[in-house]
Amino acid sequence: MEALISNYWWVLVALLCAVLYKYILRFLFGMVIVPEDRIGLITKKFVLFGSDRELPDGRIIAVKGEAGFQGKTLAPGLYFGMWFWQYSVNMEQFTIIPEGKIGLIMAKDGSEIPTGNILGQRVESDNYQDAVKFLDNGGQRGRQTSYITSGSYRINTMLFQVSVTDMIRIQESMVGIVTTLDGLPIEANQIAGKLVEGHNNFQNFDAFIKQGGNRGLQPQVILAGSYNLNPWAIQLEEIPMTEIAIGYVGVVISFIGTDGNDLTGADFKHGNIVGKGSKGVWLEPLGPGKYPINKYIMKVELVPTTNLVLNWASARSEAHNLDKNLSTITVRSKDGFPFNLDVAQIIHVPTTEAPKVIARFGNMVNLVSQVLEPTIGNYFRNSAQGSDVIAFLSTRKERQESAKEHIRKVLDEYNVNAVDTLIGDIVPPESLMKTLTDRKIAEEQKVTYETQKQAQETRQGMEKETAIADMQKDIVKAQQSVEIAERTASATVKKSEGDAAGVKLAVGAEAEATKMRAHAEAEATKARAQADSEAIKLRASAEAEQISLTGGAEAGKILAIGKSTAEAYELAVKALGGENFTRYKITEELSKGNVKLIPDVLIGGNGNNGGSAMDGLLGLKLMELMDPQQRKEVVAVAEIIETQTKRG
Repeated sequence: MEALISNYWWVLVALLCAVLYKYILRFLFGMVIVPEDRIGLITKKFVLFGSDRELPDGRIIAVKGEAGFQGKTLAPGLYFGMWFWQYSVNMEQFTIIPEGKIGLIMAKDGSEIPTGNILGQRVESDNYQDAVKFLDNGGQRGRQTSYITSGSYRINTMLFQVSVTDMIRIQESMVGIVTTLDGLPIEANQIAGKLVEGHNNFQNFDAFIKQGGNRGLQPQVILAGSYNLNPWAIQLEEIPMTEIAIGYVGVVISFIGTDGNDLTGADFKHGNIVGKGSKGVWLEPLGPGKYPINKYIMKVELVPTTNLVLNWASARSEAHNLDKNLSTITVRSKDGFPFNLDVAQIIHVPTTEAPKVIARFGNMVNLVSQVLEPTIGNYFRNSAQGSDVIAFLSTRKERQESAKEHIRKVLDEYNVNAVDTLIGDIVPPESLMKTLTDRKIAEEQKVTYETQKQAQETRQGMEKETAIADMQKDIVKAQQSVEIAERTASATVKKSEGDAAGVKLAVGAEAEATKMRAHAEAEATKARAQADSEAIKLRASAEAEQISLTGGAEAGKILAIGKSTAEAYELAVKALGGENFTRYKITEELSKGNVKLIPDVLIGGNGNNGGSAMDGLLGLKLMELMDPQQRKEVVAVAEIIETQTKRG
């Protein structure tokens, strides 16, 4: 029995040892087991031997065995001598940076960051996995310029704090403008830092710092793609690329760089045009395409190289909108008439001359407003003042050619080609056009009347000749008769002469009758016109008189009613007095509205005269149950009783 109990105890001890072996081994041998997915962070409680027992001032991580947080960590594995009374070991998970992310490092211990810098420079420390090496190599406390990419790391979190952030992605047809937060100050008279190479698109910020990179706006841009950029060191703005369409060139104006030599020569005195990379207007413009332009250090002015149409017309504007502020030109002729005309000017800016245009004016809008608008407007105003409206209209073609030549000479001085000048609609004053139209109609009517008169004269001559031709037959017959019968000639001749005289008289009478009929018809037309005019005039006069009399009668009626009413009110006030008249009018208006001023039944609640409120209410209810005739009788009796009671 005792042997059985002894075996039982041994089995129990073995089970306890199997379960608590870690604690037993930790107690006896200081054993620590670090799992494969953990890192052991050590805290040393005290130092038994040695001179370095305390950390230096300002330090929080021990690298030489001092008491406190230890820089050295325990990788996965088995360790001895880590007795629990001297060491505390915390198991922490690996630091994992997911795909598409980066880890930003902030060191809690290290040397101070130099004055003027805000980030700690990178030192060799196995991607911040060796805290001791970081501190021994002069690692600086604070935010670090370097970072860790995606993966698993054994980071001593007592020294390093890791923040996970996204990678930077620049989309297609976009460009990233960089502003650095650390580095040397920007040089005087510059708005951006100097160009620095060898930093892999700012992904190696330590290389940027070591090569003397400036903090602030950078001339270099970042194109489309994914980048590991430290947001503590770099700010990025994503903007669209500069697109130059077909038919345009882009003149580059650079705000940074050295002052280059002027390439235009002594004849051009409107600004310097410099080579690529210098400060100023670049000599070579950009052709059609897309360009990664930093809008803060460069400006691209678009200049159309195709024929450009500008309209001086209020109701029309081209797609380029350079003529949106232009309007129809108003001019004044020599004879004092103002009139409007539309003008279209076609210009062309050569590619090689585009930088000179921009250097002179700054942009195409200024070219239009400062040169084209005053030049064309003043030319046509001056031209119109030397001619009347009719002459201006009749010489339109010549004036258009003259304007084209004049404007061509002016624009040649501004490095712009004048292709053509076109005059559009010319709108003379309406009153003048009406006068001209009436004059033209009168002239045409005069011609018509002359033509009709000539036709009548021709018709009269033709009728006369016809009559003479008809008489010629009789003359021939008479001559033949004379030849046949000479002896009877005298009688026949007399007869023929008498017939001829009769025909002549008949023709003369017919002509006189036609003339008299025409004159009579003209006089009749004139008389009818005068009669119609007099009739219209009389009707208009009668209607005006009727309206005047009717209006006067209505006005007199209203005035008479008002006066009589006022006099009646004045007499009533004098007779009754002001206050009595007012009460009278109020009573009159209330009676018109059928307002009941005295109730049918008066109910009192004081108990006087042998009645009470309840008696009154009962009486009122009985009256409601009666028919209308009975109700009237009861009310009359009640009034009589009330009258008698008051008298008694």
